[in-house]
Amino acid sequence: MINVIYVLLFCGLVNPSASDSTDSDVQNNKLLKQLPLEFLELFQNVTLKSFSLSADQKDLECQQDIAALINGLSTNKIWAEKLIDSWGSIPSGLLTGNTYDLGNFDECLSINQVISSSQKISGKYCFLIANKLKIATCFPSSCTATQIDPIVQHLAKKISNVFSSSISMKISEESCQTSESPPWDTLTIVTIAILSVMAALVTLFTFYDYFLCRDQNRMPALVKAFSARANSRSLFRIVPSKSNPNVIDCLHGIRCMSLIWVIYCHELIFFLNSPSLNSNEMFSWAVTPFASFVLHGYFSVDSFFVLGGMLVCMVALRSMEKSGGKLNPLLMYLHRIIRILPVVVIAILVYMTMMTVISSGPMLKSGYHGKKYCEKGWFWTLLFVQNYAVLNVCLDHTWYLAVDMQLYILSPILLIALYKWDKKAASGIAVLVVLLSGCLFATQMVNQYSLLIQNGAEDDGVPNKKLYLATHTHAAPWLIGFLFGYFLHLNRGKKFQLSWLVVWTGWILSLAMLFTSIFALYPPLSILKESLYYTLTRIGWPLAICWIIFACMQGYGSLANSFLSTPLWQPLSRPSYSVYIWHMFVQEINMRSGRTNTYFSNYSAMERFWYDFGFTVLMSYLLYLIIEAPLCGFDSLLRPRPNPSADDQPKLIQEQKDIKNSSVTDCTETETKPLSVSDAPK
Repeated sequence: MINVIYVLLFCGLVNPSASDSTDSDVQNNKLLKQLPLEFLELFQNVTLKSFSLSADQKDLECQQDIAALINGLSTNKIWAEKLIDSWGSIPSGLLTGNTYDLGNFDECLSINQVISSSQKISGKYCFLIANKLKIATCFPSSCTATQIDPIVQHLAKKISNVFSSSISMKISEESCQTSESPPWDTLTIVTIAILSVMAALVTLFTFYDYFLCRDQNRMPALVKAFSARANSRSLFRIVPSKSNPNVIDCLHGIRCMSLIWVIYCHELIFFLNSPSLNSNEMFSWAVTPFASFVLHGYFSVDSFFVLGGMLVCMVALRSMEKSGGKLNPLLMYLHRIIRILPVVVIAILVYMTMMTVISSGPMLKSGYHGKKYCEKGWFWTLLFVQNYAVLNVCLDHTWYLAVDMQLYILSPILLIALYKWDKKAASGIAVLVVLLSGCLFATQMVNQYSLLIQNGAEDDGVPNKKLYLATHTHAAPWLIGFLFGYFLHLNRGKKFQLSWLVVWTGWILSLAMLFTSIFALYPPLSILKESLYYTLTRIGWPLAICWIIFACMQGYGSLANSFLSTPLWQPLSRPSYSVYIWHMFVQEINMRSGRTNTYFSNYSAMERFWYDFGFTVLMSYLLYLIIEAPLCGFDSLLRPRPNPSADDQPKLIQEQKDIKNSSVTDCTETETKPLSVSDAPK
């Protein structure tokens, strides 16, 4: 816990030499005096000449508005009092880590007073930076931060005299906002146009489907791709569990639970960065057992990598088996790019342009926090190399797309090797897993990298980039899933007869690996112990996930299989890619548009999570209908259409559905497609 004296010194509001209790009490009483009252008193006792404004036209406008404000305050005008009333104050709760007072954002911007035919005053909301504090202020919109600076310096001098210490105060022009929305730039117009055109097409084809398509089985492919009715029917379709032995029902539950875990972890990240009344309590919270679920949420990444490697191997080997070992990597890449890249392009546009269009708030003036990174390096994201190319990724969570795509690009080499050399190639992949694990251990040990703040983790992001964002550090879970997919392919349809001792041993070991991975890391730890932890959990967690899938498939899952395989997961599992793409958009808007400080607790975090999760699912559903589903339909048009005999047709259709139900997201009703992706905490 941060020392109380350190907090006060950190804020610059305590004189270290003050030891007399009486003087301290006087200072504390004056500390509680509100800044707006100081501002009002200042205006009542100064003249315009005190502000040293020049004769420039802009300075004259500001001077006239300040004169009108002073006159309004002296005559008790409501609009002038509202301007003062909207100010923040020195935040209460300094000792608990509160450094924000957001004032009244909407009250300030609502000021729109006509003084004369040639003079109109509107409010301008800005943050006053006082050492480490951020305090809301409100001034006439005609005044810039430079013009207001003399007023602020008068205020700083007056407060400094109270505390007998220097206090740095300035107005942040970058934070200033008025009620006038800035004009849309070209990129914003293009984004809105694209979304509008896609929405119009979806609406048109939906009406065509509803009024003109009498036989749903003979619906044109283009109509089916764009129809919201058809895509919604496919999206919310419930397939009974165990309806076909080839379907891996438990994947829906694993996928959805991992996705929820991801979103909750990101919710906590935004919560921890929002203005909070009790920020200091986060330090004590971080060492509680419950916090381990958030701090170690990156294991959800490994779960997705296991599913990814497993399904890529199973789907591809099944296709190669039917085609006599033929594999077309270029066609594989084309299908993956068609399904993933356009959604990422739309996501970059929406994140960069739409936040300030659909919402506003004290901290939302600049829009998306990574906008400048997108402006400089958006192309790295579209090339799927952003995890190596840049330190600050355009869209934070798309680093996973890069890792997944890079592993997918390498997958044909492994697939051809497995098909040609069978178990020898599998042994080589196992050796590769060991070598990559050794590489991770050596990287952390040699460079003394740590991801723990308690161990002195650096803030420059280098350890995070080298240990977490790099593809080779996540390749081991993906390869383990790949080998597991190969095992399932070789033993397709086989029923393993296991004794109760083997089953119980498997479950005990898998649960031990899962819970040890989550709860075993308690600082302080040496670099050696931390390196061993990260290396071994990269193997232990994937093996545990593989056992859970195997046990559920073989009928040894019991309650776990009942929970993971329930059909209720399916409607969320299918649009998981859209949910993954858009959840941070909703979370950032809701965090940065907040008008008041938050209070951090596990309950309030869970409350905010479900609030944001509901909006995320709704937004994802709408954008799934107008972006992802039509593009997936276009992808289906490019796939070769086999012409099987009448006897083989039902079997082929069912097999396509089985593979589809094992993929991460569903696009169309009958098309076979490779694995999609999902998110992981940063």
